[in-house]
Amino acid sequence: MKSHIKTLPASVYLDHIQLTDGFWNQKQTLIRNRTIPAIYHQLDKTGRLASWDLNPDRQEPKRHKVIEMFWDSDTGKWLEAVGYSLHTHPDAELEKLADELISRMVKAQQPDGYLNTYFTVLEKDMRWGNLRDFHELYNAGHLIEGAVAYYKATGKRDVLDLLARYADLINERYGPNEGQERGYPGHPEIEMALVKLYEATGEERYLDLAKFFVDERGQQEPHFFDQEAIRRGEDPDDYWAQTYRYCQSHAPLREQTEPTGHAVRAMYLYAAVTDLAHETGDESLAQVAKTLWQDLVAHQMYLTGGLGPARANEGFTFEYDLPNETGYTETCAAIALVFWAHRMFHLDPDGRYIDVLERSLYNSVLSGISQQGDEYFYSNPLSSYPNVDPHDHFSGITSAEYYRRKEWLLCPCCPPNLARLVSSIGSYFYSTQDDNRIYVHLYNTGTADIPLGEKSVKIDQTANYPWDGDVRLSVSVDAATSFELALRIPGWCRNYSVSLNGEAYDGQPEAGYIVISREWQSGDTIALTLDMPVERIGANPHIREDAGQVALQRGPLVYCLEEVDNGPQLANIVLKADAALEATVDEDLFGGVPVIKGKAVRIEPSTWPGGLYQPQSLVDYKRSEIQLKAIPYYLWANREPGEMRVWIRED
Repeated sequence: MKSHIKTLPASVYLDHIQLTDGFWNQKQTLIRNRTIPAIYHQLDKTGRLASWDLNPDRQEPKRHKVIEMFWDSDTGKWLEAVGYSLHTHPDAELEKLADELISRMVKAQQPDGYLNTYFTVLEKDMRWGNLRDFHELYNAGHLIEGAVAYYKATGKRDVLDLLARYADLINERYGPNEGQERGYPGHPEIEMALVKLYEATGEERYLDLAKFFVDERGQQEPHFFDQEAIRRGEDPDDYWAQTYRYCQSHAPLREQTEPTGHAVRAMYLYAAVTDLAHETGDESLAQVAKTLWQDLVAHQMYLTGGLGPARANEGFTFEYDLPNETGYTETCAAIALVFWAHRMFHLDPDGRYIDVLERSLYNSVLSGISQQGDEYFYSNPLSSYPNVDPHDHFSGITSAEYYRRKEWLLCPCCPPNLARLVSSIGSYFYSTQDDNRIYVHLYNTGTADIPLGEKSVKIDQTANYPWDGDVRLSVSVDAATSFELALRIPGWCRNYSVSLNGEAYDGQPEAGYIVISREWQSGDTIALTLDMPVERIGANPHIREDAGQVALQRGPLVYCLEEVDNGPQLANIVLKADAALEATVDEDLFGGVPVIKGKAVRIEPSTWPGGLYQPQSLVDYKRSEIQLKAIPYYLWANREPGEMRVWIRED
């Protein structure tokens, strides 16, 4: 189906990559040993596993109907994480657990192929009755993605065939032909999953269905969600969200120019749009993806790579609206941005997409999980106060507990999402293009055996990234082989050096990559040094919440202040404009982590006469010099509870 003149890049799948040490090896070990078992325990404890037995008496403490409608998605994401983990670390016991779950799923499938525990048992009459709100297709999407990942890891077809049969049922029901409904999901997700199912099976009907869902979305006169509401006896004007911008169906997708609504839904949808543009060569879809991307990064993204300032819609509001303390910035939104950014690179190979991927990955994504690997954040604001709970709608916890990660959430979409992303992180490191170029996107100690046409190239990488910028790569080939090796120079890096076999290599970046073209031989080595000074980051003057403040960044990591290091009332700390800032390793912080230190002042009244407000002339302010200490943002809330702040007042 592709019409490209030049082949677009393709990701190197994680079965070709082993992360053997360093940052991401540690994270994957944590996910494998703590997070995946902890999530399984919660799936069991809350009744999600038992739901596959189709017991009509199933119960969950504090049962929540809306949440229970998408229980199946949590199972799907856990299974997907298991599949990725088994690729790199075979585990017979984990595989047995997954096989037992799959056996229950097989028995739960209905004679026509339908597979949904909620509507099969609890609301049979509402099956396919409310695509706008009820998450049936969303659940199906996560189950399909889990099935594909598990099949690719184990070769076992049971779960793949199970979900292909379900996808066939959906394909029969929805589409442009006579007798089919012109529907699509209120919560996008299945579109990405159908592309994966197409890639796993070669069946183009799944790609066609994904394209139908994207093209049908937001079509007017009549609007599908209006028709659906009328069939249920409801007035479409009573839609609880009050606008179809919430679910990106306010206009046909090809007419949309800015991200809107629920941030996770938007990112999943735009990732699918990018998938389809890549697979089909549809230039108009590609342009839609680029337009939406440009608006996002220019107007609506936090410094941490977080998305969605508003609790009301868990998503976007208007350009430059990026509040810190009440920023919603859902973990799943940051994860979904990583998905979209990765796909955008493969549609339009430019390092700026991987820059955003990296920003979100190392900051807003990893903030969502504790250092112990079994507690999670739903929201990741850039400023917090321990007795404030601006988002109790979904937190399910009291204000005194807020901003301490929880072992489970009322809406637990984020924990298995984190597990599947980190388990699959190897797939984000390398890409190939035209059987002649290897892109190196991310840096971490490990090995990669990369197919390049008829050739195979092994790359050994050694790096202590993101803590320092020294990267070493060595190449092994069966015979002297000509190809291009493209090393990403991150957007945050302003000074770098490259050497080849000990000789300085002088080259200018092309779209964010230094490209070395030569006949490679085993033993060739590349040394890449990325300078990592501490940087003061300023915000666009239109971002009113950050006026007069700076943030600290070193390499890809955004830093923050915590009360445990700097005392309370962090808003009273002012960073001197000429203060020297240095990074030093704190051996007592999680086994040794670089922190940023520098001189600052704390400006506070010696006494306060009383009341909320006083004339300045009646207040004596004192300035006391302090040693400021900032830690990587993703590590906040792992020690004593207290205030946190990314943006710091500057003198």
